[in-house]
Amino acid sequence: MTALGFLYPGHSAEDDYPRIEQLLGSDIRVDLVHTDIGEDAHRVDALLEMGSAGRLAAGVQELRHAGAEAVVWACTSGSFVYGWDGAQEQVRALAQTAGMPASSTSFAFVHAVRELGARRVAIGATYPEDVAQLFAEFLRADGVEAVSVNSSGIITAAEVGTWGETELLALAQNSDHPDAEALLLPDTALHTAAHIPALEKAIGKPILTANQVTVWEGLRLADRRVNAPELGALFTREPIVQV
Repeated sequence: MTALGFLYPGHSAEDDYPRIEQLLGSDIRVDLVHTDIGEDAHRVDALLEMGSAGRLAAGVQELRHAGAEAVVWACTSGSFVYGWDGAQEQVRALAQTAGMPASSTSFAFVHAVRELGARRVAIGATYPEDVAQLFAEFLRADGVEAVSVNSSGIITAAEVGTWGETELLALAQNSDHPDAEALLLPDTALHTAAHIPALEKAIGKPILTANQVTVWEGLRLADRRVNAPELGALFTREPIVQV
């Protein structure tokens, strides 16, 4: 059994995680601890506070007791808002506090883009424009070019969490760009786990969504590889192993 730990801010799309656990179909356990979101706002000052060391440390003990082998801060905006160096420091502090390998959803996107061999991406962000551009800058620090950035201008995660497949598909179609090798949907408040194959079929290219890459990153930290086509192209890089 591989136990993965996730620190998830508040309550929006946390039901993606048990769904992903089910779709992985193997001896992998996904443990989720909710962190205090503070003010629910996609605004730089609120996001910096949401991702502060104290808020993250508060949930670590529970994951440690659950036997987690790795921990991921399951929040994109609450990590990239610190910039590349600040996000690295955030992860280092989390690893030190947790006593286990750690990462965040922002770095999960970077590693997942590398896994796909992509260098040019399109971004479909629910965030306001200024926050969406910070994500593009974060990717650029690793040499990934955002050829387009589409912003929906939504302030709260609570509103994003109400979106269904219709809104999700519209976001993907409105955000894609012909030069992009993959489309990134960076908000962990979006319910995406049930819709990735349909999105990839509609867009015709790999889709990376926040909760999807977050779990993939936990697996990467735990040195586990899983073939799970229902979670999209990212989860088909590993050959199916016949037992």
